[in-house]
Amino acid sequence: MTLPTLAPVPELYVSWDSAQKLKHEAAALPSWDLSPRQLCDLELLMNGGFAPLKGFLGQADYDGVVAGMRLADGTLWPMPVTLDVSEAFAATVEPGQDIALRDAEGVILATMTVTDKWVPDRAREAVHVLGADDIAHPAVAYLHRKAGPVYLGGPVTGIQQPVHYDFKARRDTPNELRALFRKLGWRRVVAFQTRNPLHRAHQELTFRAAREAEANLLIHPVVGLTKPGDVDHFTRVRCYEAVLSKYPAQTTHLSLLNLAMRMGGPREALWHAIIRRNHGCTHFIVGRDHAGPGKNSAGKDFYDPYAAQEMVRAHQDEVGIEMVDFRQMVYVQEKAQYYPVNEVPEGSTVLDISGTELRRRLREGLEIPDWFSFPEVVAELRRTSPPRSKQGFTVFLTGLSGSGKSTIANALMVKLMEMGGRPVTLLDGDVVRKHLSSELGFSKEHRDINIRRIGYVASEITKNGGIAICAPIAPYAATRAAVREMVEAYGAFLEVHVATPIEECERRDRKGLYKLAREGKIKEFTGISDPYEVPDAPELRVNTEGLEVDYCASQVILKLEQMGLIAA
Repeated sequence: MTLPTLAPVPELYVSWDSAQKLKHEAAALPSWDLSPRQLCDLELLMNGGFAPLKGFLGQADYDGVVAGMRLADGTLWPMPVTLDVSEAFAATVEPGQDIALRDAEGVILATMTVTDKWVPDRAREAVHVLGADDIAHPAVAYLHRKAGPVYLGGPVTGIQQPVHYDFKARRDTPNELRALFRKLGWRRVVAFQTRNPLHRAHQELTFRAAREAEANLLIHPVVGLTKPGDVDHFTRVRCYEAVLSKYPAQTTHLSLLNLAMRMGGPREALWHAIIRRNHGCTHFIVGRDHAGPGKNSAGKDFYDPYAAQEMVRAHQDEVGIEMVDFRQMVYVQEKAQYYPVNEVPEGSTVLDISGTELRRRLREGLEIPDWFSFPEVVAELRRTSPPRSKQGFTVFLTGLSGSGKSTIANALMVKLMEMGGRPVTLLDGDVVRKHLSSELGFSKEHRDINIRRIGYVASEITKNGGIAICAPIAPYAATRAAVREMVEAYGAFLEVHVATPIEECERRDRKGLYKLAREGKIKEFTGISDPYEVPDAPELRVNTEGLEVDYCASQVILKLEQMGLIAA
């Protein structure tokens, strides 16, 4: 393979003087506030990480990528990079028009000339790109539950890069890394992609990879969007910095990649290889189940564990980067060292700790052996992952009006306050309506906004170690899933479906709401003129008909004990 010249890759930024003028002109344009995923994509478009892309994909490029991993001109590109927007915003924009792209604070980062506007077939995109239209896949869930229904495509003109206040010295653009490699005389560089903390097996794997490739090592972790439930990037970067001293001096560099992962398995692995080529790397480590999202709805892996390696190997010459494939590393007790799982001496005792087992040990405060990880890494993980009985959590009760949600929630609050140890906050539907959502009506859109507000407050309570008890009707599955995702970024989420039959709910109705709804005097009433989507797999389901409130609240307490969230 021909070594790269390390010449700069094309960036999409204009000069500083031009940027000031363009920023002034862009203030009058229709503007779109970028989502976190779009913000990551824009940064890598502008700094050359997504070269040769010049902007968000137009329809012809999108169709080519979805169907066959090729842009319209035949260039290899495996992953759609699209700007999804709301129908309302799309209605204000036509091809040929410029729009401003802003961050969450309203800062204009770029302009885009809209060349294409279309409504994609998101199920088709899921099947072709991600392998299945299965909502258990986080990127499929994004397509169906978060993505705007209209795509805009067109070239981007960069005004300024997004601002990062954290780990600034560790954030390198592709051209900054290429310049560093030139300065250090690194002609062969092997990149290691990770979204997890580094343990001893990872260190051994990267040692071997660099030795085999006769290359220097770039540890290049993703700090944009990863899989829901992953360790936060602040903790992970502290772990990486703690391990950096374990590598020989002057051989290894740590740099952060602000990428929004799609967890797309083989296609994503090829995408990662292209991105690392753009950053000046000559080799790329692809491990077992690279960028795999875990289990599908049937409980099976989404991708074959070595399909990603096969995909990258098949295209490495065209990409211009050489794959270094490694199998799972395991600890051999008798040898007191790590081996690839396919090279373990016969009759040896193999030790391994899975990610699930590591989380269990952290959750329960159990020992994590030195052969598995470094003391510095374990200390960082324990700082941000205390035993589960000391973490915050959310109990989310959902059910029809009159099902008994609020009554159970009040009883549960008292029981948890009696136990003590963590502050308890009750976010009852009526109370939230009064104090947080008084301006909202009862349309589907407004009900969704109300539930998302509850979810946001609950996630903040959970993040800060408290207990949030929520008791809204929350009739829509997608909105409940969004709340779960918000909360589970910081702690546990217990969904309780209060499954009282509608006949019993009507019998209890002291306000006469059901009667008014059946008479057509209340529109969009859940259970009568608007659907209630029954939870498929709540952690707990209770029917309050004929049962004491104390018993129902105690069932929730028992479930919390079972989950390790409160002491038995």
